[in-house]
Formats: sequence, C-alpha cells, structure tokens
Amino acid sequence: MLQNDAAIKGPVATMNVAAFMTLATKLIERDPNAPGLGVFYGPSGYGKTYASIFAQNKTRAIRVEVGDYWTRKTLLKAILAEAGQVARGTIADMAEETIRLLGDEPSRPLIIDEADRAVDRGMIELIRDLHDKSTAPIILIGEERLPAKIEPHERVHNRVLDWTGAQAADLDDAKKLAASICRGIKLGDDLLAAIVKESDGRARRVVVNLVKAAEIARNRGLKSLDLATWGQDAFFSGRAPKPRAR
Repeated sequence: MLQNDAAIKGPVATMNVAAFMTLATKLIERDPNAPGLGVFYGPSGYGKTYASIFAQNKTRAIRVEVGDYWTRKTLLKAILAEAGQVARGTIADMAEETIRLLGDEPSRPLIIDEADRAVDRGMIELIRDLHDKSTAPIILIGEERLPAKIEPHERVHNRVLDWTGAQAADLDDAKKLAASICRGIKLGDDLLAAIVKESDGRARRVVVNLVKAAEIARNRGLKSLDLATWGQDAFFSGRAPKPRAR
C-alpha cells in the first residue's frame, strides 16, 4: 500500500529516467578516443521524452524535438535557439556555429528527440558531422525501429557508443508516479498492478489511469483505493473505441 507520507514532489525517477541518465553519463564521461553517439529507443508512451527532459535539467543539455516538416536548416536553427543563439547565414554558416557552440562545452550533451524523422528526412549525416567536429555527446531518441533505421548509415552506426532500449513501466514505476499524482491517497498494490497491466506498461497511460484513480477517490470522499473499491470503472488502455451501434 502506498502511504500518504510517500508523496514525491518534482520529477519522478522512473526506471527509464535512470536508464537515460546512465546513458548520458556514459557519453559525457567516455574515453576521449570513444565515439559519442547514444541511442535511446522504444515504443511510444514509454516515457522517453520525460526521461530526456529530466536528463536535460540535470546535465544542462541542449534538447530539440524534430518536427515532421523540419529540414537541415530548421534543425540547426532550433539547436542554436535552444542554446540562446540567433541563427544567421547559410546552412553551412549555421552548422559551423553549432559545431563551435557544442565544441566549447564538450561535456554538454545535445539531445535530439523524434530522431526517426531526422533519419527519414536526410539529416542523419549532418548530425554525424556535428558529432565528429565538436566531439560533444549526442543522444538520439526514437521509436523501436530507430536502430534499424540508423544501421544502413554505416558511418553513423559505427559512432554509436551505446544503444539503450526503454523498458515498460513496472509496479515500482507505478508506485513512484502514484506518490506524485495521488497525493494524500493510499493506493493498493493490486490496483497499481492492474493499472500497469491495463496500460500495457506504457508510462503515459499509467499516468492517465493514476489521474483517474485520484479523481475517483476524491469524488467518493475516499482516502484509500484498491482494486475492489475501484469498481467497474474502465481503465484507460489507449485502444480506440468501437463504432457505436445506430
């Protein structure tokens, strides 16, 4: 049972947060002769972005999230903007400025989220160039197939120091998230286990179900909630609703 005094304030150190921090630390503290690319991959909803934001705050990383419409120029402008710089000149000018910026603080990581799009839109060799010329650690975040997308790009693939797969949320993650979301409410382990199962281990869905648990408890005036008192309310599974009969 999760106790009232277990409430957590601020970012929650889930399993994938710890894994991402381990990856970031490995890249930052690597041998000078070792490559500095890292890949953090896994299914949607596993908390990869959340983990990267946690690491960004801890390491002062520059973090960008690639948009579906982005070009190489957009990517460089975004990196410079996140670093507090104004992008000027040609793509080559911006690339040189980005390399100088990253090279000035070689222990400050660059985190590129939605990196699948960077590969799909032909930006991956530019990212390799930024890495090679600055020696800064760069972490690419993407879906489960990101490693397979990178593999054909041999010069990029050879520079990956570590491939880290995000893991499905477990009961311990659910307890930590509940301590942050359901403050003042005791949640039974049986309910938390059911939430993890019905959420398919996806942290984002676990959060939605924990918010619902808090609402159920408060609406009913309860200070504790287990699987029995949850009752017949449906869990959020992420599945699309079936067509309604007319």
